[in-house]
Amino acid sequence: MYDRQESEYFRAKQKAARRYCRGWTSPADLPSNAEIRDQIQLFARLHEGDQRTVNLQTMRLAVLQMMRLMARFRPRLIGSVLTGHVRQGSDIDLHLFSNSMQAVTGVLDQQGLVYDVERKQVRKNGQEQVFRHVHVAAEHPLELTVYGAAEANFVFKSSITGKAIERVSIAELEQLLQLEYPNLDLEHALAEAQGRVDRFQLFEVLLLPLENVMQARQHHPEGDALYHSLQVFDLACDVLPYDEEFLTAALLHDVGKGIDRSDHVAAGLEALEGVISDRTHWLIENHMLAHCIADGSIGKRRLRRLKESESFDELVLLGECDRAGRQPGVEAPELEEAIAYLRDLSAMCG
Repeated sequence: MYDRQESEYFRAKQKAARRYCRGWTSPADLPSNAEIRDQIQLFARLHEGDQRTVNLQTMRLAVLQMMRLMARFRPRLIGSVLTGHVRQGSDIDLHLFSNSMQAVTGVLDQQGLVYDVERKQVRKNGQEQVFRHVHVAAEHPLELTVYGAAEANFVFKSSITGKAIERVSIAELEQLLQLEYPNLDLEHALAEAQGRVDRFQLFEVLLLPLENVMQARQHHPEGDALYHSLQVFDLACDVLPYDEEFLTAALLHDVGKGIDRSDHVAAGLEALEGVISDRTHWLIENHMLAHCIADGSIGKRRLRRLKESESFDELVLLGECDRAGRQPGVEAPELEEAIAYLRDLSAMCG
């Protein structure tokens, strides 16, 4: 559960019992939800230290923005962002109350937000229940659980304590922010947050047009530039799976082809200005020279200049992935999967 492989206590305990007990296990012999929760928090303190609370204020501002957008659905904040017990990869949990899922997703569509709708069957209190979730991709991912409008006043109980779940409305969250951050100019902070670019959404916007960019079959028998980029990203994940800057360069190295094919490197870097690191910028800027290094056509002075960079070896690797990622018909990740991988890696490694 700490690594997010499981999110439901019941399923996590079943899985652990099958793995370690290798047979029938009495529920009384399994740890309680509270014991599991305490161990997860212990892991967070050991492995994350103070970093686990650094983003708490930002997350609370982000959820206040969402709650204001969803005001008509009587939003209520619950979970770790409310209590302050956040950990690596914590989602923001919101309850909404509406009989129409389409009305909820319509608000997200108007804002241009990326989301996924999930209907999850969960066993609670000995009964099977179906929950409607909307997962919103953002700098701090949100999980919106949508209940019927008639349940707005229902008292939800915690599976850990058995007591009523602590939750707050928009006005109560605003009061909490003013109490815990007395020097915070709330409206100014929200305006600044609104102006920040979600780089992962920008990446997706720039990559999508590549699906219609067909390349010369002589050099790119695989077809369109998006398929090529996803192949390169997949290969890059095999060699350096935790190097976010390198993987970002692998995925985005050809985004300029959807803007200006006559100089795709410069066009791509201009579109990415301010949202990628200097190292990612350098790798994309020089990725065409990686092919000259491979075929020996690069000049000695230019090669010497490139070798002065600490990322020279990664540039060579990027060139290898770029050349290998040109195979017709091979399996490659979907764009949404690639973006999600980078987003999760960023959340995990900061």
